[in-house]
Amino acid sequence: MVSNPVHGLPFLPGTSFKDSTKTAFHRSQTLGYRNGYAIVRRPTVGIGGDRLQFNQLSQAELDELASKAPVLTYGQPKQAPPADFIPAHVAFDKKVLKFDAYFQEDVPMSTEEQYRIRQVNIYYYLEDDSMSVIEPVVENSGIPQGKLIKRQRLAKNDRGDHYHWKDLNRGINITIYGKTFRVVDCDQFTQVFLESQGIELNPPEKMALDPYTELRKQPLRKYVTPSDFDQLKQFLTFDKQVLRFYAIWDDTDSMYGECRTYIIHYYLMDDTVEIREVHERNDGRDPFPLLMNRQRMPKVLVENAKNFPQCVLEISDQEVLEWYTAKDFIVGKSLTVLGRTFFIYDCDPFTRRYYKEKFGITDLPRIDVNKQEPPPVKQELPPYNGFGLVEDSAQNCFALIPKAPKKDVIKMLVNDNKVLRYLAALESPIPEDKDRRFVFSYFLATDMISIFEPPVRNSGIIGGKYLGRTKVVKPYSTVDNPIYYGPSDFFIGAVIEVFGHRFIILDTDEYVLKYMESNAAQYSPEALASVQKHVRKLEAPASESERFAFTSFHWLHISLLKGSCVDIPTVSFLFCNSIYI
Repeated sequence: MVSNPVHGLPFLPGTSFKDSTKTAFHRSQTLGYRNGYAIVRRPTVGIGGDRLQFNQLSQAELDELASKAPVLTYGQPKQAPPADFIPAHVAFDKKVLKFDAYFQEDVPMSTEEQYRIRQVNIYYYLEDDSMSVIEPVVENSGIPQGKLIKRQRLAKNDRGDHYHWKDLNRGINITIYGKTFRVVDCDQFTQVFLESQGIELNPPEKMALDPYTELRKQPLRKYVTPSDFDQLKQFLTFDKQVLRFYAIWDDTDSMYGECRTYIIHYYLMDDTVEIREVHERNDGRDPFPLLMNRQRMPKVLVENAKNFPQCVLEISDQEVLEWYTAKDFIVGKSLTVLGRTFFIYDCDPFTRRYYKEKFGITDLPRIDVNKQEPPPVKQELPPYNGFGLVEDSAQNCFALIPKAPKKDVIKMLVNDNKVLRYLAALESPIPEDKDRRFVFSYFLATDMISIFEPPVRNSGIIGGKYLGRTKVVKPYSTVDNPIYYGPSDFFIGAVIEVFGHRFIILDTDEYVLKYMESNAAQYSPEALASVQKHVRKLEAPASESERFAFTSFHWLHISLLKGSCVDIPTVSFLFCNSIYI
């Protein structure tokens, strides 16, 4: 390390000398801790341990060094960009100063008050130095209240100066449009803001109260009326108190009569009665609200007043011995008004409470006046006429325009084109019918059965379609609840009765055997045993003639079941030679 070069010599190798006594060339530590706090220490020695001659700078020099910008090689440095300017409407957005104030208003036309104190709130908006004055709305005050002065900049004097937030304080008077407002207090935000701006706030004052409002808060004077009951006392005591009763007028005994509901109102203030109709939607009646207008109802008339023209003249106390009162209206009793007998079946809770306090009647239960409807007449279907299916015939009884009965669409889609074919013989005492054979086709999609008779040449019987697709009812089943033949009823040896004709199942095709094997739960043990017996018979050895006969007829019946075209001479040959199972 080179140090202390000789003055005047260039700083080159050979012109400087090393100080072999110096071994430490690190910078002195300037950071440290004292009592757990980080502090800055000024260095006293330089690099190599040389004592610094001066290291105590004045505050001005330190400030100059802190603010001095280094001069670059290529000229003066660029100035830093100024700080972002924030406008007032952004900096003071939604910041409002609120002051509580009041003003005094003269009342020259009243004998109860000479002036009125009206409390207001003064709002100062910092974003645009605007102000507004709003008076809280008091219910039933009779004075237009709310926004007294809309938001605007308010003039402070005649020179055009406007009020500023520096002009506002507690305990001062401000004049706005000729009205002097006394500011008594402010909210917490306003106090913090003004104190942060260096404004010393005056102590808050107590809000002035309106003398007339305080007078109205005092309890009213109570006047003791005479003990004798009079009409005025009744009016003042029972004003707006009405007894409500629910009644019915049952006129079903007369021709085209009906049971109608009404509401009877009894006004306690003057002992008048009103009867209102209860209208229901689409009841076919004009919506007249009243059956009887509010009036006093006579209960007992004098003897000479029976022929009094009530429809022309008003009844007075001279024609009436007794009027209807509240004690005449009792739940569960009848009441005759204007020739109609009303039955009172219920009342409202206020009426129950009044009768309990006034007459001591506590038991006023609601009476059920709803008439029980007669049991519905059982609709029975007419007897089956034998044409078509029972379901199709029943549709004529359900609608004027009959519709086709609903079908099981899922069953039709799953079992589409699935047909079970059986070979059957006709059970008949006629000798010509013993050799006749029929092919039964059972359609799983619709549970219908069709019967086809293969034509036999020179048999004297015309073959072809014996029965079209239809549902066949089991014997001994009722017409109201018919039971149709199902797949489980068809098996080898079963007897099927179709409209009075009895058929015996002799054989099935291979699809039926597979269907019975996959759906064994639907069939009875007898049906499964018959199929197993038939299969063993097919597998058992037989003579040559029996094997030929069985094979020939089996081929014939398989062809018929599959709907294949069979040569008529072949069929005639087989049947004429009596080759049957």
